[in-house]
Amino acid sequence: MVDIAEVTAAPSPDLLTPDNCAVLFVDHQPQMFFGTGSGDRTAIINATVGLAKSAKAFDVPVVLSTVAAESFSGPIMPQLPAVFPDQKIIDRTTMNAWEDVAFVAAVKATGRKKLVMAGLWTEVCVVLPVLSALAQGYEVYVVTDASGGVSPQAHEHAIQRMVRAGAVPVTWLQVLLELQRDWARTETYGAVTDVVKENGGAYGLGIVYAQAVFGAHAAG
Repeated sequence: MVDIAEVTAAPSPDLLTPDNCAVLFVDHQPQMFFGTGSGDRTAIINATVGLAKSAKAFDVPVVLSTVAAESFSGPIMPQLPAVFPDQKIIDRTTMNAWEDVAFVAAVKATGRKKLVMAGLWTEVCVVLPVLSALAQGYEVYVVTDASGGVSPQAHEHAIQRMVRAGAVPVTWLQVLLELQRDWARTETYGAVTDVVKENGGAYGLGIVYAQAVFGAHAAG
């Protein structure tokens, strides 16, 4: 029951903040994109870049990882190292990133307990580390539009499996706006609206319009 006397204007501890989460990118590589059939691949690329820029805007720690980059899957999509030019890319042999010592060490080094994860394919290289991280006590948020599977059914079933295990499905724009939460936070206002204008589709065009008509600080 609600104790009205205890109700305050305060955010839930379940919300993502720049200080409590890390963002993990798993296997956004050419060969993996070639086999992705769950949705429009250009949209997945856009969502992935939007998520990367969101993390950058709030200085959220990130982990970039690939699988068999030199022997099969190709290099990580170039837009990610463009956003994080100094970030080491962890290449693995394991389909389950959580079975790679270097990957887990990088996650632990962030010191964060909430993990925001996206990757290809949803039913393999996302679901396996998500279940593994959940089993070890992490809170995991799966960015569904920055992930993709070999078919709509494979993608959806993987999401259902992760949700049943305790993962939280989110989208990249949801992550960005949850990190901002208040348009009065001027220190990140400009970076957030820039990300939305570049990767937010019609919403981004709406901000362009609003700023042109009402002034540089129009948003929301």
